[in-house]
Amino acid sequence: MTDFALFRLPDGRAWLGEGPFTSSAAAPAAGGAFYINDFDLTDPEPWKTPARLHPLTLENHAALLHVNGAQPPVINWAKPATEWFKMAFRRIRREVLARRIEKMVPVLTEVGALASGSPLKLIERILAAPSNLWAYAHLRDGAGFLGATPELLFRLRGDELETMALAGTAKPGSSVESFQNDVKEIDEHEIVVRYLTERLAQLGSVRREPRSLCQTSGLTHFQSRITVKLSQTTDPAALVPFLHPTPAVGCLPRDESTLERLRDYRRQLKVPSFFGAPFGFVEPGTGTTHLVVAIRGIACEGGQVRLPSGCGIVGGSAFDHEWRELRLKREAVLRLLGLQA
Repeated sequence: MTDFALFRLPDGRAWLGEGPFTSSAAAPAAGGAFYINDFDLTDPEPWKTPARLHPLTLENHAALLHVNGAQPPVINWAKPATEWFKMAFRRIRREVLARRIEKMVPVLTEVGALASGSPLKLIERILAAPSNLWAYAHLRDGAGFLGATPELLFRLRGDELETMALAGTAKPGSSVESFQNDVKEIDEHEIVVRYLTERLAQLGSVRREPRSLCQTSGLTHFQSRITVKLSQTTDPAALVPFLHPTPAVGCLPRDESTLERLRDYRRQLKVPSFFGAPFGFVEPGTGTTHLVVAIRGIACEGGQVRLPSGCGIVGGSAFDHEWRELRLKREAVLRLLGLQA
């Protein structure tokens, strides 16, 4: 199969859409469509309805994707350079300390060369990902992206919207107690919570659950679940630009001037366009819409593979800590995909 999209829920249910895809600006009433866009939301018709939709399992994925007998990929990674990212870090931190911005998320991308094997074999890994992750993939003619993310942008079911703030990462070797009292990480998390609760209050009654821990792939994050009882019917297509990008992957304030600076940093740092973008699926029959934030994944094209990771810069950020956090996040992806040596 040369053109497909995939989405797996934390409960294990998964769907494979086989192209060619029909594009539309709104989700089709019958469901069964994928939401695929880039970080800047440049596609005006991001809902993609496949020619054929298949329930997907670990047992049937190899036959559907025609990867029986294929070997897992072997990738030779190049060590990422620090210069451009360090420059971005310093400029952003100056802006934060001058109180011109509150937070921004630069992204570092590690690049590798595909030595042998097929990236399609990684589908098996994301389908078997832990139950607190959503798996996603979109590949066409061998190029595209895939991963398994812990971050929900929103789930819309009837008049209830569910989302989360996922921000703040434990330092290597830190205890749970020290992380739960880490002022910088708490501050980074609460920036996202405040943005979401203030934004969502425009839509209805908001309820935030207490801050908790999300542990996955060897990383620990702060997580706060947020639900909204909507005051009126809301189109999921309108919700995407209303919420994206949250400060967890973007910037604050989220005005056009600050967003343009964020886009500039992403261009300078050559960030894959899928990273941090919304990706989703509307279930056939139920109409439940799931949108996630596409992090913890890789992009591949030709013989090149790119592995991005981002970090939130706030007033308490230090370069050495953020550089380690970036490495830990990339290592978590490599573990998840079985790509570590």
